[in-house]
Amino acid sequence: MRIWGREPDGKGGYTWVEITTDSNGMNANVYLTALTQVLKLNLLESPFYANYGIPQYQTMITQVFPTYYVMLTQQQYAPFFASLVISPIKNYTGASGHYSPAYNIQAVTKSGAVLNKEIAT
Repeated sequence: MRIWGREPDGKGGYTWVEITTDSNGMNANVYLTALTQVLKLNLLESPFYANYGIPQYQTMITQVFPTYYVMLTQQQYAPFFASLVISPIKNYTGASGHYSPAYNIQAVTKSGAVLNKEIAT
């Protein structure tokens, strides 16, 4: 499998890097990259899957917590890991100095490796 993800380049920008299946045939990094990209998507923004993403603006209007949509995303990606927990980070301040939604992803791969990732939307 292959997916493209963005990494910070150290200059304030991002560089696209290719994430592929590792030499042992494990796809955990591919699925973790896809999961972080889905958390950054707005609902209906994906050209392939209409149910992927977090409806940030709609949640403000309807007062449905975005945590509900994060739970749906967690359920979609849970079969690819032995354990997957996505939890919100309280009072996360981004690079701009403003509060933004952020999540901590803790995943245990099927081979037993522990992956941790903080993602700001």
